[in-house]
Amino acid sequence: MQVKEFKNMTFVEGGVCAAKGFKANGVHCGISRKALAEKPEDSAAEANLPAETKKKNDLAMICADKPCTAAAMYTTNKVKGAPIAVTKKHLKDGMAQAVIVNSVNANTCNADGVEKAEKMCELAAEALGLDKESIIVASTGVIGQPLPIEPIIAGVPGLAEGLSYEGNTAAVEAIMTTDTVPKEVAVAFTLGGKTCHLGGMLKGSGMIHPNMATTLTFLTTDCAIDAALLQEALREVVGLTLNRVSVDGDTSTNDMVCIMADGMAENDLIAKENEDYELFKDALYAVLMNLARMMARDGEGATKLIECLCTGADDDRTAEIVAKSVITSSLFKAAIFGEDANWGRILCAVGYAPADFDIQKVDVCLASAKGKLIVCKNGAGVDFSEDFAKEVLSEEEIEVLVSIGDGPGTAIAWGCDLTYDYVRINGDYRS
Repeated sequence: MQVKEFKNMTFVEGGVCAAKGFKANGVHCGISRKALAEKPEDSAAEANLPAETKKKNDLAMICADKPCTAAAMYTTNKVKGAPIAVTKKHLKDGMAQAVIVNSVNANTCNADGVEKAEKMCELAAEALGLDKESIIVASTGVIGQPLPIEPIIAGVPGLAEGLSYEGNTAAVEAIMTTDTVPKEVAVAFTLGGKTCHLGGMLKGSGMIHPNMATTLTFLTTDCAIDAALLQEALREVVGLTLNRVSVDGDTSTNDMVCIMADGMAENDLIAKENEDYELFKDALYAVLMNLARMMARDGEGATKLIECLCTGADDDRTAEIVAKSVITSSLFKAAIFGEDANWGRILCAVGYAPADFDIQKVDVCLASAKGKLIVCKNGAGVDFSEDFAKEVLSEEEIEVLVSIGDGPGTAIAWGCDLTYDYVRINGDYRS
């Protein structure tokens, strides 16, 4: 799918390597599911297989040439993966220099989880010549099974040795689980005559619900920015992007979004909320909004992206609640899969949204590249062509335009259709 472009932003290649001073890599070290409960030594041996026989990458690293200002946000699930506890501790000083992350196994609900997350940091630090406290660690995959550390021990030296300024593709592959496509975006923008870059990569397809952070997302920038402002910008923009995505209503245990800023663009340090800060937030929004859309479109089993725009609310928060209510409705998601303009399901979802507004002022339109169709006016249905409705809903991207009054509040949320394949994928996820 094409990225949505923004004024003052140029989309560039490179993902997490687009910013100056950042290298990345990904390798297949062999964290196989069978090895989780059987023979970890067999999994470790996979790291030494010839390149032509190796399978999908499952271990990634990002490393900056110099220490970075860093910020992060984490899942609000009460059950949290062990890597989150370790990363929180390491980021207390607002600094980091590298990320190590594995897929296949989430390292969650394990008695030795923190020990192994710390071990991953130690391995990365040793290979990179850094302090382990400067390492961000993350994991994604199956919950509740011990993480085999042997293949990671075997894989880290080659992972670090292979770091390159063009290594983003290998890294993004390594964080994919049920994702069907890699997700990475980068932009270039100008601050005080200096060209800055901000890029990111994301994994997320299932167990996605807007409750911070819905995914593993790693961001890098060569912009110079104060740590407190970096954290505030991340918090604000995540609230407008990643937290407005839902695939299935499940908030993961390992969700994390982190950003590292190395200042190598040599712009004047952003130390207050000025014009440069606003432009930096615009760049962050451009990247995270596009990653959020990619995640929604690649929802497990999905065939369509749903974008709901709610307008006319008394405030943005009310609009957000309504938009989220629409994109999380299983009945509506199923109707979109069937290309059925069952607008009553939209109005039902609007009606049970926990917010105050006059249902008699609600208008609903469905839109796509094929055109726009009004299906509801002032809370009641209107005549429309079912044939044209089918044509509108045949497209890959569907817009749901909901107006709930004449107030200034607006919000966008993203979701996907609900298909037979979602059940198939999750019926045998561990197999």
